[in-house]
Amino acid sequence: MLDGVMDDVLEPAAADFQLPRILAALADPHRLATVRYVARHGESWCTQVMQEAGLAMTKSTFSHHLRILREAGVVTKRHAGSKGYMRLRRDDLDGRYPGLMNAIIDADVAPAGPDAARREDAPAG
Repeated sequence: MLDGVMDDVLEPAAADFQLPRILAALADPHRLATVRYVARHGESWCTQVMQEAGLAMTKSTFSHHLRILREAGVVTKRHAGSKGYMRLRRDDLDGRYPGLMNAIIDADVAPAGPDAARREDAPAG
């Protein structure tokens, strides 16, 4: 328990990172948008990330996505009062997988949103 907030997520040590788990966590467009936002803006209040990254979802859904990112070791979260702040574990990730996060963050992909699935399924042409 942290400052009166129950938190049962186990964030792995950098030595315990599993590349398939990291890539699976980043495969979801909403989680990818979250990571990109935090990578560009630094430690951010969770509600701020949802609003400014354009993630139209409930807080419980965002919490689920955050849990997956944390359990993979991509982000860490701290509590300050009633707010949760998240930040990218950039140094840990770069130390274990040099260049991975730069490639992912800088890749040109469509933004998350209700039309994302349709764009991915659309025929080229």
